[in-house]
Amino acid sequence: MKTSPKVAAVVVAAGRGVRAAAPGSPLPKQYRPLGGAPVLTRTLTALLESPLIDTVVVATHPDDEALYKAAAPIHPKLLPPVAGGASRQASVRLGLERLAVDAPDIVLVHDAVRPFVTDALVRRLIDALARADGAIPALAVTDTVKRVVDDHVAETVSRDGLYTVQTPQAFRYAPLLAAHRKAVAADSDRFTDDASIAEWADLSVAIVPGDPNNRKLTTAADIVGAGRAFAPNPVAEEVRVGSGFDVHRFGPGTSVMLGGIEIAHDRGLVGHSDADVGLHALTDAIFGALADGDIGSHFPPTDPSFKGAASDAFLAFAAERVANRGGRILHLDLTLICERPKVGPHRDAIRARIADIVGLPLTRVAVKATTSEGLGFTGRREGIAANATATLSLPAD
Repeated sequence: MKTSPKVAAVVVAAGRGVRAAAPGSPLPKQYRPLGGAPVLTRTLTALLESPLIDTVVVATHPDDEALYKAAAPIHPKLLPPVAGGASRQASVRLGLERLAVDAPDIVLVHDAVRPFVTDALVRRLIDALARADGAIPALAVTDTVKRVVDDHVAETVSRDGLYTVQTPQAFRYAPLLAAHRKAVAADSDRFTDDASIAEWADLSVAIVPGDPNNRKLTTAADIVGAGRAFAPNPVAEEVRVGSGFDVHRFGPGTSVMLGGIEIAHDRGLVGHSDADVGLHALTDAIFGALADGDIGSHFPPTDPSFKGAASDAFLAFAAERVANRGGRILHLDLTLICERPKVGPHRDAIRARIADIVGLPLTRVAVKATTSEGLGFTGRREGIAANATATLSLPAD
């Protein structure tokens, strides 16, 4: 009689989650609350409750012992955690080595921040191993793809045959462990997923249809949005609008920071931080919508630790404050007022940088520029001013 293969899962949870973190909130994203429970708890619950999986081991960061204990469900399938390594690749290998004592037939390698994995997807992966050493879930690329060099489009890349890849990725256990050991022996720590290691080790890797809902929670906004799927009841929300205004004068220098982008100029901007007038105005607009003080109250110019600080940290902090309130940023609108430098050539780069900092789609970030027709301090080219508006959705009081 044919028996079912023994299936184990290695969950990678040793990362720091920098894109979902911000100054003053060091909690790694896998431990951020998601509908009342940590993200990792949600992910582990989905795996542990699957009848297709027999064993789960988690690779954790050595500093996260207390966080892991609070997040890990009590379950007979869950093994004690293993300390992760300095890279994702190292963490996976250590998890695989932990399973060697009672080796499974099949291993799934899964990101801790993908809590929407389903039995249907796991079944597709396991079934595909009848024809390959490994199997990965993939979604065909539907957007137009550009290759960019120095903020300019170099070429349009054909999307034929291009896929984005998800986890879990499934493999026959012994060949994958051997591939990882071979990579260590070759002093190669450059692989971003296990399919890459399998390909490098000449293992065959099949693809199965991925799941669009099996998304990776990368930013604070992702986590807030995903939390709604776990909320027991819909939460009434209200829309808040905040405005921000900032000014910085010109001084000595060869470039200015505007909207998170360094732009060459014959002068610089003077300020305690990097004097990014655009990001400062946006930060204050978010604080205004939250009724949460202003940039000076959170990052006082008298504090030497903020001397020369990059203003993207300020904006990320403001976005984190929104997420911590259970809200989300709906739209950001920035107007830069100056005669020089010309903002137009850098508009798209500025929009993209702001979108990346706060975790918004590009379509929800607007950047405009205007002059003051030669009037006032901006007209005399003594400095730059910025107006910003932030539109938020927050749980109603």
